[in-house]
Amino acid sequence: MRYLDYKKTKARVNTSWGRVARWYDTAIQKEESYHKTVILPNLDRLCVVKKGERLLDLGCGNGFFSEHFARSGAHVVGVDLSKEFIVAAQERARIANLLIRYHTASADRLGMIASASIDIVLLILAIQNMENYSQVFVECSRVLKKNGRLAIVMNHPVFRIPKKTSWGWDMKARVQYRRIDSYLSEEKIVIQMHPGSRDREITTSFHRPLQSYMAALRKAGFCISNFEEWISPKQSTSGPRAPLENRARKEFPLFLFLEACKKC
Repeated sequence: MRYLDYKKTKARVNTSWGRVARWYDTAIQKEESYHKTVILPNLDRLCVVKKGERLLDLGCGNGFFSEHFARSGAHVVGVDLSKEFIVAAQERARIANLLIRYHTASADRLGMIASASIDIVLLILAIQNMENYSQVFVECSRVLKKNGRLAIVMNHPVFRIPKKTSWGWDMKARVQYRRIDSYLSEEKIVIQMHPGSRDREITTSFHRPLQSYMAALRKAGFCISNFEEWISPKQSTSGPRAPLENRARKEFPLFLFLEACKKC
């Protein structure tokens, strides 16, 4: 993907991925996708979902994670802003004979879900695409039962900031490093999904520092119960820099996992 500074473009802000729903569905089904190699195995390890528990997959996309936890015995509700994603998710659930309730709605307005009715909320690679994130956390708190869990996976907000982070190579020190040009400033950045071929397909990503997320979670009635950083499993196998590239991948995480519990 190519990133554009929001301040320098007049493109209409759009956070929906609906126009690339088919492409996205194909991409995450690949065996080497981060969804399969990194996120799902770690979610299974950290978010033990018991049979019969009610799970809300918020920003569910095409239902990839919804289906997985439904097969594990959870009662799953999926919500996404994109009508195209929800239609695709419903069709996938029908073919797989899975009973999953899907809704097209904004994550900060979950009126279709009763208060204190959910055991666990998943926000997987979605919060960075949600503008009103503080209200999203408020709604998560409302629908969760007492001691319910909110599990968030996001692109790492320190090391993966669109247009503000990049790889660099120090010839003298012979080291690959991660360059970070800004961090504390909150930003709204327009992303071109298919540069060159379909430049009109854009979405908007929102960067926030960790302190902003922590403050919003605390205000919504959550306390942090777990926190991990996940690296890329990819390996460079050729070229003089391969060992250093592999070392760098182990030092700079791609994703951040954060679990928060509803305090009351």
